[in-house]
Amino acid sequence: MKLLDILLILLVAAAIPGVINRTRARLAGRKGIRFLQHLYDVRLLLRKGAVYSTTTSPLFRAVPSVYLGAALVAVLFIPVGDLPPVLAFDGDLIAFAYTLALGRTALILGAMDTGSPFEGMGASREALYGALAEPALMLVLGTLALLTGCTSFAEIFAAGNETCHSIVFLLSAFVLLKLVFTESGRVPVDDPRTHLELTMIHEVMCLDYCGVDMAFIKVAGWCKTAALSLLAADAVAATICPRWWFTAPLAVVLTGCSVGIVESTQARNKLVRNTTFILTIAALAALVFFTGYLLQLNIALS
Repeated sequence: MKLLDILLILLVAAAIPGVINRTRARLAGRKGIRFLQHLYDVRLLLRKGAVYSTTTSPLFRAVPSVYLGAALVAVLFIPVGDLPPVLAFDGDLIAFAYTLALGRTALILGAMDTGSPFEGMGASREALYGALAEPALMLVLGTLALLTGCTSFAEIFAAGNETCHSIVFLLSAFVLLKLVFTESGRVPVDDPRTHLELTMIHEVMCLDYCGVDMAFIKVAGWCKTAALSLLAADAVAATICPRWWFTAPLAVVLTGCSVGIVESTQARNKLVRNTTFILTIAALAALVFFTGYLLQLNIALS
């Protein structure tokens, strides 16, 4: 069962970029690239060697492995529907959040290690947005723990869901889906297709990476997106059908179609508006937590 959980997570991570690309292409009236083109791109990167600047230290070379390792460990905490996760213990939701934070910290340190002003600028933005997004994630996880009385993902989604809690689970899923845009560097927060260093956030931190290192960073980004997407899908499935054959496709459709539609219909935010966007997500997460707290106290909402 745990092996199936891992396989489904990897399939979700590989399928989401393909759905995003196909959705954008269809909405633009184009044929678009192959569904698995991103996998062919990574395979090409894996065949290339890495070139390192003479100004970088061994820290720079270790960052891609740490970033990928943190993402892979983080996804092991996530159950897929009724399938148990590989790693489960009391408080693993806190370990999940800070494992993702470890990967972000490593990437920021690697960008600063290059001595490039552009990468340092991207690192400062990533640190700011991560600091603003983390309270929203912790509030959502706290809400799920408060409603179920559990601090492990496996127990939270296996504990069942009362009818009165359904709206809180659905709102939590919505907040997690909004966090995907921030954590994966997607429009309207960031644009992975831009080539202007002054406006980059995530991509500018990876300018000095190539070959195998760049492949590791791309795969880690897919895994992080899949982890948050599966959490959102688990929250929705808990109110409808908590089965793995429903949760895994739901994660792909929710994130892939949502990101594809937003990138096709909206422009990227100005940098000064990104903080407002992320703080709005945090405010919504606080409202969801407060609603869950009132429901936990059996206070009627009027």
